Amino acid sequence: MTGFPYRGRFAPSPTGPLHFGSLVAAVGSYLDAKAEGGEWLVRIEDVDRPRTVAGAADAILRTLDALGVGWDGEVLYQSRRDEAYRAALADLERSGMVYPCACSRKEIADSSFTGPAGLIYPGTCRPGLPPGRSGRAVRLRVEGEIAFADRLQGEIRQDLEREVGDFVLRRADGLFAYQLAVVVDDAEQGITHVVRGADLLDSTPRQIYLQGLLGLAVPSYLHLPVAVNQRREKLSKQTLAPEVDLARPAELLCRVLRFLDQEPPPGLEAGGLEACWTWAVSHWRPERLAGVLTRSAGDPACNGP
Repeated sequence: MTGFPYRGRFAPSPTGPLHFGSLVAAVGSYLDAKAEGGEWLVRIEDVDRPRTVAGAADAILRTLDALGVGWDGEVLYQSRRDEAYRAALADLERSGMVYPCACSRKEIADSSFTGPAGLIYPGTCRPGLPPGRSGRAVRLRVEGEIAFADRLQGEIRQDLEREVGDFVLRRADGLFAYQLAVVVDDAEQGITHVVRGADLLDSTPRQIYLQGLLGLAVPSYLHLPVAVNQRREKLSKQTLAPEVDLARPAELLCRVLRFLDQEPPPGLEAGGLEACWTWAVSHWRPERLAGVLTRSAGDPACNGP
């Protein structure tokens, strides 16, 4: 960790090329860091190896470069960080906060309720493995309520036991889960501010809970509106979101700025990328998005006059 007062990051999953929704998170996190004179890091979240698409990470980095988004330091890859995640899990094992779980997805679905964050694990294996069953995954014991103040979305509260249940830290296939990886990596990289999409808002209490158990600092959080399509679906590989078009990068950047309610002046893109970035950094006002969770990527206001 350096002496910088602000250190942010962009952490895409390489499941395909960069689409407009991911670009919103990249631009928003970059502007928030640079407006504060801070550092901005890039981390490739490829911990979920089966979902990783060959060549996608390099394509994402090329897209950022083509848009004039420069990152500080070396790119960190989660797929190379198993030893760090194993050490964190061992710490939790020594404190008695984790246990093996034998439940299959079907068993959990058949015996669970659905909460805001998805299926709520009913705690079947918490007292111990059922007779004749062996552990498949490793789960974290949760209890109590987590509350935090998001810079855009206000106060967020989540009762972990009632709304989430004990969650997985190491999956049945042996891979480490996102929640553990992101907490360990944010601490390792000295991240002080997390700016990302509101689709991850429900994950934040779990991450803060883990940070507390591991004795790690809690970053400041800001969750940007999620870009959705005409069917109100989040832009993603699953919803066939198209790759961003780099033919006119300055126009693309201004479209993202309009999505983020930054109101770039008419004709700004004519000055080129450097002029757009200079204006955007000096005029960054994230508070204009307060309380906004989703926004259509096809909104005419996002596409300019």
